[in-house]
Amino acid sequence: MRARYRAQGLAETDLEPDPYGQFARWFGDAAASGLHEPNAMIVSTADADGRPSSRTVLMKQYDERGFVFFTNYGSRKGRELEANPHASLLFPWHSIARQVIVSGTAERIGRDETAAYFRTRPHGSQLGAWASEQSSTVASRAELDRMYAELAERYPEGEDVPAPPGWGGFRVSAESVEFWQGRENRLHDRLRYVRTEGGASAAAGWRIERLCP
Repeated sequence: MRARYRAQGLAETDLEPDPYGQFARWFGDAAASGLHEPNAMIVSTADADGRPSSRTVLMKQYDERGFVFFTNYGSRKGRELEANPHASLLFPWHSIARQVIVSGTAERIGRDETAAYFRTRPHGSQLGAWASEQSSTVASRAELDRMYAELAERYPEGEDVPAPPGWGGFRVSAESVEFWQGRENRLHDRLRYVRTEGGASAAAGWRIERLCP
């Protein structure tokens, strides 16, 4: 169960000066390829004792400040990020033989940003954010459906639904970003941006290094 990669290589001269510009290029390629949900990413966190956990979420925003996803702050990932803000993001674009791996620190975004995004969500998803105490135990599916039905009666279609106070966004600010391109004979290209000490998101704030595959 092993694929042979024949994709075009990735050279240092191909890269944008900073990882966010390079990510924008590759994200555009992934979207143009027809890849299903190219914004799906695996978020890995660890608790205060270093025990890791991972899950797939959807990236909703990105810019030179970092990568944003939304969650219930009481969820496992939310609790772990409060205790230990270090996180890893993985974009697994298998069909085009590419991966992007982000390592950095997470912090909550502002409530204004959260509220603005929440208003763009489908009505059902807005209700779901209220109905589900993410990662907590629930007695049955019927109980979850009951909570949703009560919310649907309280906030019918077309009525504004406020963002739950315990729900919002995290922004992961990158400390390193690796761009992985599959190649033949397992000689993959791995080019990593590393933030230099005191560096900002400008080109002067990053160094690029090549990793052995």
